Amino acid sequence: MQKVTIIGGGVIGLATAYALVREGLAVDLIEARDRLAFATSFANGGQLSYRYVAPLADAGVLWQALGWMLQGDSPLRLRLRLDPAQWRWLMAFMLACRRSVNRRNGAQLLTLALESQAALARWREADGLTDFAWRRNGKLVAFRSERAFAHGRERLLDRSSQRVLDAAELRALEPALAEAPFVGGVLTPDEEVADCHRFCERLAERLRASGQCRFLLGRPVTRLIAHQEQVVALHLGGEQVDVQRLVLCAGHRSAGLALPGLRLPVYPLKGYSLTAPINTEHRAPELSLTDYERKIVYARLDRQLRVAAMVDIVGFDESVDARRLHSMRRLALDTLPDAADYGQAIEWAGMRPATPTGVPIIGATAYRNLWLNLGHGALGFTLACGSGERLARMLR
Repeated sequence: MQKVTIIGGGVIGLATAYALVREGLAVDLIEARDRLAFATSFANGGQLSYRYVAPLADAGVLWQALGWMLQGDSPLRLRLRLDPAQWRWLMAFMLACRRSVNRRNGAQLLTLALESQAALARWREADGLTDFAWRRNGKLVAFRSERAFAHGRERLLDRSSQRVLDAAELRALEPALAEAPFVGGVLTPDEEVADCHRFCERLAERLRASGQCRFLLGRPVTRLIAHQEQVVALHLGGEQVDVQRLVLCAGHRSAGLALPGLRLPVYPLKGYSLTAPINTEHRAPELSLTDYERKIVYARLDRQLRVAAMVDIVGFDESVDARRLHSMRRLALDTLPDAADYGQAIEWAGMRPATPTGVPIIGATAYRNLWLNLGHGALGFTLACGSGERLARMLR
């Protein structure tokens, strides 16, 4: 049996490994850190947003972004650097900011998202994969202005399963929003939430128990070695390891391993989250909530409220910016002051690997035994299971 080597131990790498093992394949999974799913997959937004997957690149976004950057609480921050990769990514992003391109890419993401929802359902129901705070609680995108609300109504991706709510209907459905200044919303009833890190832990447990997956942790890959259009080995520090088939799932670090002729248009978009405890006196929303204008998402994960926001295009700086977290905490208190104990929140920042179009790169390369599964941006958890199954079908 040929072995598949996966580089990357986040949710994409683990879901790919799980899908391959389900197909009967043997896997080596290599992760640079000592722990799995401890970077981008550790504390993301928690929303499994299958039907609200419009790419960031869209008509008007550039002007909107310029307006945001003049605000102190801007959802987007850009720090230009002397980095050709950043400039190439930004130029490609600007070219993708067209309505026709956005709709085409949105349709691709919707197809993959629905595949991913179906895949996760199989893994939960057929495999008994549980205990990661999964719920089908529905998602509400709420709007503060009539203009934004009208835009949201026009841009529904799946009108058969989405419902438009006026302000009274919104508050009747979600009492936690009784005092929030929303004029209306769009409800998608069968959206889900889950804890990405706990999901990764459950996948890792199943993979270890399978006897078909070996983990190599704390082993950063420093170089791929190719010969005659095939990857033959990789460097793990000072050690050279032969490979038969290789899948690159290393997020924004994947570009640093690119081989001649293989340019990966992936750049990190830093995001932030707070994970605040929900005590008996709190009124947290049961529905997942996206505050459309402020670009903040809220997801209840058992007895915790996950609040996530911000897009920082600042290069490869992974540090936590206290000012951004302070801003996010203040906005959460303004919108949902009684939802959780924000003073005890766990703070996090993660680098989300994004393509300019928002569509991930899944599939073969010019190298005969090298495949890619990367570039999922803020939708990594949402798209992970479907992406893993797509890759597994290609390799089986």
